[in-house]
Amino acid sequence: MATTATAMAMATTSPAAPVVPALFSSLPQRIRVCPKPLISTSRRLVLPVPKSSSWDGSASEQEDGDGVAEDPAEASSVDEVEDYEDDEKPQPEAASSSEFQFAAPPEGYIEPAPFDELPPESPEDVAAAYEALYGPAFSGESLMGNNVFEVKVVDPVDMDRDQRPNDDFSERVVQVSRVTKVVKGGRQLSYRALVVVGDMKGHVGVGVGKAKEVSEAITKAAMNGRRNLVTVPLTKYCTFPHRAEANYGAAKVMLRPACPGSGVTAGGAVRVVLEMAGVENALGKQLRSKNLLNNARATVKATQMMRQFSDVAAERGLPMEELWK
Repeated sequence: MATTATAMAMATTSPAAPVVPALFSSLPQRIRVCPKPLISTSRRLVLPVPKSSSWDGSASEQEDGDGVAEDPAEASSVDEVEDYEDDEKPQPEAASSSEFQFAAPPEGYIEPAPFDELPPESPEDVAAAYEALYGPAFSGESLMGNNVFEVKVVDPVDMDRDQRPNDDFSERVVQVSRVTKVVKGGRQLSYRALVVVGDMKGHVGVGVGKAKEVSEAITKAAMNGRRNLVTVPLTKYCTFPHRAEANYGAAKVMLRPACPGSGVTAGGAVRVVLEMAGVENALGKQLRSKNLLNNARATVKATQMMRQFSDVAAERGLPMEELWK
């Protein structure tokens, strides 16, 4: 009896076995995993943890005040709304298509027929449409009844060197260089002038003159250019009918037609010759030598290699309208 009493007293007075506190009892039942998205979104993903994976086994089933277990899905949605309500951004309202209205067609508007349902065009209609777009190319009396070959041809006339000619031609000095001639008594100095003469209507000439004075050399070059006038073939839009290339000495020049508004894309003597001839849209390129005189004469030679549509039609024995087919 004493032994039993002593054992009961020791059991009563001895401290209770130490209980390891639940380290994770403070954790909620569900752990929300919110991975950081690569692209920011208005709503974040919330993954509920099942009850079996809870850290605290005693809290596996947590009941509310009424004694009913809380639904994980409902709690998750509630927590998501409460925690991330501030993160949601206002979404722009989609504009309804009914707000836009097309303008009403004007009175008397007739919708054109589809291209496939149009009647076939005759060769005369095709020729008239082509001529309206690209012009008759100075071919004389056109299909539309317009005489476009109205270029005043000026014959060269011998004039006094001291007098400036009063005609429709304008002059542009390209180069003035000093040349030396070696004779028995020594060296004779003189000046050589390169002048381009043109009327801006399809006629141009390149002249060279030498004299003891600069002004006299320019006058002689201008008169020489009037004696060597040529006609440059032009189209309705003041460009060439086709491309051409020509050589003169060591110089080679390439000429190409251009669309309206392109301007004259060239340099050196080629540009001067084309502008004095009245060309407004063209492309010129010096391929070899940069000599101004040779390039100017090569440009004139290239223009003489071009032919008009009327000349080609006459050689083939066809009317102008047949060329557009």
